[in-house]
Amino acid sequence: MAQAVLVMVSVAFIAFVLFQYVGDPVVFLLGQDATPEQIRSLRADLGLDQPVVVQFGHFLVNAAQGEFGISLRQGAKVSRLIAERLPATVELAVVAAVLALLLGIPMGVYAALKRGTFVSQVFMTVSLLGVSLPTFLIGILLILVFAVNLGWFPSFGRGDVMQLGWWSSGLLTAKGWHHIVLPALTLAIFQLTMIMRLVRAEMLEVLRTDYIKFARARGLSNRAVHFGHALKNTLVPVMTITGLQLGGLIAFAIITETVFQWPGMGLLFIQAVTFADVPVMAAYLCLIALIFVVINLVVDLLYFAVDPRLRIERAGAH
Repeated sequence: MAQAVLVMVSVAFIAFVLFQYVGDPVVFLLGQDATPEQIRSLRADLGLDQPVVVQFGHFLVNAAQGEFGISLRQGAKVSRLIAERLPATVELAVVAAVLALLLGIPMGVYAALKRGTFVSQVFMTVSLLGVSLPTFLIGILLILVFAVNLGWFPSFGRGDVMQLGWWSSGLLTAKGWHHIVLPALTLAIFQLTMIMRLVRAEMLEVLRTDYIKFARARGLSNRAVHFGHALKNTLVPVMTITGLQLGGLIAFAIITETVFQWPGMGLLFIQAVTFADVPVMAAYLCLIALIFVVINLVVDLLYFAVDPRLRIERAGAH
């Protein structure tokens, strides 16, 4: 928890530095024709005439409350813009992560248990392609095949959404699912192939350990050995990678959202960079850091549920 707080304060400082060195918000808000009196007045209203330490303190307090000021490009509160775009990005990342797990883990287990078979070789070849091809190219190829040539799926947009309070969900409508298939698949392919290769490598290593040999010597069936012992221990490093990759899916959905014009935070961030909209950039940076920190913390806590060795070491320490 202490490390998490330290990381968030460090990221907040980096975000604060953006305000100091990436353009002048007063010029953006008032324009080039503003008078010196108008500039001084607005700088006082924004607190920009105060010492840097005081400004950073105010920035930390506001950031802890989810407030990052007004968008220089759209003239709306950054917190409202983030709240409008967050559901689209989170749903896209979650669907992509579920796809990667549901396909990657079984494919990795099969490739480990059935080494040398034709299907296993196909899986490994596909994984190389998935790791090697850039995301934007995968997205364009999927659009070309499934949207342009076959016409099965739409190539842009989020489709129909339903409002659940402030949260908007496309997963409750048929058109929402229709629109999310291609971008989610694009975002999932790299994670899927990486999870598959990791599961295969870890499974092969676990199958060579002594306790697996003892389990076989006790007369346990292959099913019990493979799925009751080997797979459970294989999932510990997979949990680490999957947790971090979920944060990565949210943070780096920028390219996918741009290719498919998906109305999420990634597209908002690209637009903010284009117009040097510093408040939006700072809010995006802090939010993504918070997501990574929370996911890391959750993954660390989940280790105790999966790996009994950690619970034994903890009990022994007391």
